[in-house]
Amino acid sequence: MKISNLKVLYFALAIISTSLFAQDKKTITIKGSDTMVILVQKWTESYTDKNVQFQVTGGGSGTGIAALINGTTDICSSSRPLKSQEIQQLKEKYNSSGVEIKVAVDGLTIFVNKKNKITNLTLAQIRDIFIGKITNWKDVGGEDHKIILYSRENNSGTYEYFKEHVLEKKDFDPAAQHMVGTAALVNAIGKDKWGIGYGGSAYASDVKELAVAIDENTKPELPTEANILSNKYPVSRYLYFYLREAPKDDIKKFVDWVIGKDGQKVVKDVGYFPLKKKK
Repeated sequence: MKISNLKVLYFALAIISTSLFAQDKKTITIKGSDTMVILVQKWTESYTDKNVQFQVTGGGSGTGIAALINGTTDICSSSRPLKSQEIQQLKEKYNSSGVEIKVAVDGLTIFVNKKNKITNLTLAQIRDIFIGKITNWKDVGGEDHKIILYSRENNSGTYEYFKEHVLEKKDFDPAAQHMVGTAALVNAIGKDKWGIGYGGSAYASDVKELAVAIDENTKPELPTEANILSNKYPVSRYLYFYLREAPKDDIKKFVDWVIGKDGQKVVKDVGYFPLKKKK
């Protein structure tokens, strides 16, 4: 009987101890870019301070920025810079323009099915395909078949970057299928021989990456680390963390780790590219 009572006591103490330990943990919320979800999750799993716990969600860069403005996330992950009106909203609400932290580099990749014979396109060809001016693969050196377009949804930072820098602000062909997340887009192209889409370079495992040329007189380049960091690949961008104010305490420690040696190794392991080393 006494032994049984001791067991109950030890069990109760264990529950109390676990509960108190959980209460002592600092929770950092990170919300935003679907492109960055796999990277952010890997960062939080690899982070050495286990007294900090994380809540990581996607939804798109626009969703993360809205959460930052509304005060419902500590860190916004974004694959595009803040817009002027978003900066103004932060100023009005927090008397701060927000803090931008570059955390990685991405080569915005053009994906096709592995059975597609096409290996490279120019920026003009990519633009004409996605605005509906080119609709058949034979017109860019491929087989005689209709091109099937896959795009990201319009709250995605990747969508906005692609529209601005590749489509030159022209509208997508209405026939484009807008996918929720790059993983869904890549999965669709992996099953569709005639599909084409775009997204973060880390998602290229089950599809083919196309080499991209600035124009017809330029050598097409693949989105490799060397080509991106030397600016040979024509469609690259930074990935960002945004905060309402300068990071401090646990958030500062985490951010410093992310942009430090260990955090940048994770970037490379996931399939994105580390920040250029300062000379």
